[in-house]
Amino acid sequence: MRSTLSSSPVIVITGASSGIGRATALAFAQQRARLVLAARGAEALERVAAQCARLGAQAIAVPTDVTDAKAVRALAGAALRRFGGIDVWINNVGVGAVGRFEATPMEAHRRVVEANLLGHMHGAHAVLPHFRAQRSGVLINMISLGGWVATPYAGAYTASKFGLRGWSASLRAELSDLPGVHVCDVCPTFVDTPGLRHGANYTGRKLSPPPPLDPDAVANAVVRLARRPRPTLWLGAGSLAGRLAQSAAPATTGRIGKWVADRALARAERAPISQGNLFDASRHPAVHGGFRPEPKPRSKLAIGLGLALVGAVALGVLLATKERGERS
Repeated sequence: MRSTLSSSPVIVITGASSGIGRATALAFAQQRARLVLAARGAEALERVAAQCARLGAQAIAVPTDVTDAKAVRALAGAALRRFGGIDVWINNVGVGAVGRFEATPMEAHRRVVEANLLGHMHGAHAVLPHFRAQRSGVLINMISLGGWVATPYAGAYTASKFGLRGWSASLRAELSDLPGVHVCDVCPTFVDTPGLRHGANYTGRKLSPPPPLDPDAVANAVVRLARRPRPTLWLGAGSLAGRLAQSAAPATTGRIGKWVADRALARAERAPISQGNLFDASRHPAVHGGFRPEPKPRSKLAIGLGLALVGAVALGVLLATKERGERS
């Protein structure tokens, strides 16, 4: 469904100083959108706003901690005062704490839930009265595949993402009598952002993700989604396989996930325990995290991804058969 966005819509983006948020701000700037950018780090945020301005967009930086509902309401107010309206609100903030659950401080778990789940809810609570009044608007929630597939050693992150999925579905149903208001979920697999390095790490080991998506590709997909809203946007070759395996054989899928994580951590370099950016702004914000491997020939890469996807789906079916046999 095509939305009624103008040629220069007003876009609010939280978590805009780094990663997907920064890439999305720059992608909308190329479309001459009017941007309201939010993050905790004022200096980094101003740099992104200046980049957007050089691309021809109007952009303002509004330092905001999304765990503070009052600050998020002030963010909405700043957008309305500066541009007279809001067309798209992108809840993009996401933090994590990796480590065995009981070895991770409860204040870290709490902060992850506050930022990822309550931060999104604060954004919706601030903008929905405006969307209802104008009977139009696009709310985009960054959920990730983590809302469907549990992640060992990231309990609070998993809780926040599963919670986001349920909350977003509930909100979509609640707004179903307003066809001009859209609630959209973006669900990528791993993305090459600095987020893994910026997040809290209680494993004592250096963390690295599986081959990740390009954040610029995710950003471009979000721009298209704002103009053609739909309930859920899946990104990444492994998303379908992951959901199938989780749905068909959740216990076995979880055990395999733990086995893979244990092996990766055992072989990883040692790293200091850190609370990362849970309570302070990220120190080195950027779009890319530097995790993507060197480009390979297109044909070989496409064949490899295809075989991996087919294999993962087949594994999901086999796991489902095995679990049914174990229960019978």
